Amino acid sequence: MNKKVLVDEGKKTLACIVGAFLYAAGINLFVVPSELYTGGVMGICQVIRTLLADLLHLEFSAFDIAGVIYYLINIPIFIVAFTKIGRKFLAKTVISVTAMTLFLSLIPVTLVVEDVMAACVVGGIISGAGSGILLRMGSSGGGMDVVGVLLTRWKQDFSVGRIGLLVNLALYGTCMFLFDMEIVVYSVIYAAVYSVAMDRVHTQNINVEVHVITKADTTALEKEVFQELGRGVTKWSTLGAYTYDRSHILYIMLSKYEVGRLKNIVHKYDPNAFIVVNEGVSVIGHYLKKL
Repeated sequence: MNKKVLVDEGKKTLACIVGAFLYAAGINLFVVPSELYTGGVMGICQVIRTLLADLLHLEFSAFDIAGVIYYLINIPIFIVAFTKIGRKFLAKTVISVTAMTLFLSLIPVTLVVEDVMAACVVGGIISGAGSGILLRMGSSGGGMDVVGVLLTRWKQDFSVGRIGLLVNLALYGTCMFLFDMEIVVYSVIYAAVYSVAMDRVHTQNINVEVHVITKADTTALEKEVFQELGRGVTKWSTLGAYTYDRSHILYIMLSKYEVGRLKNIVHKYDPNAFIVVNEGVSVIGHYLKKL
């Protein structure tokens, strides 16, 4: 890995840590003090934390144990995902979840605003922006993000959004029986604001087609695209109209935020490769949508 790639990945990792901090701040300063519940695996962890406090009468003071429970649940998910998804994505996700757990443990649960609706909106914006930064940097907050990727790889008609919706329906349905209906309603409002904020920072599935024209041997390049990006490659041999030199054209469909990684891979094998990027194309057929 050359110096430029290392610096680029280092910046992205730092951005992931910032995103993890924003997510934890939104949770501990607005969501938890208002007794709201987020969606996905974190929401399940918050329910477990509440049940431990109510049934076993455990006192956590200003320390929210939900973050620790979240990390423990993610460990088997990471083990299963180790050979199934991109190594860089998984590595940055592990770093992000570790940072998230630390910040959830270090940031004291503090009531910043007493109005629950304000807590829903502000907390949703802050934590949603944090998650959006993680996704934009090629990482994730673990939990359902990773499970969703694994399930979409296993069965193409799954989608991360659909899986998250099913989990949230089950979660909030359970909360309706365990807690006050008002808490459930405000939690749903928070989840909606969170989703909008996350999408504003990270626009999902912007389809991009890339043509790579190179005279180099593309065998190793293609293999790295398969392994690191999990994308297919269509390849054909060509002949230059002016020079009559033989070359290769690689055609790759991917998301907007994978283009930078693809460029790094291509330039690793051919610094003089000609790369054409066409954004916002429509895709019909066997195409893997990612986070």
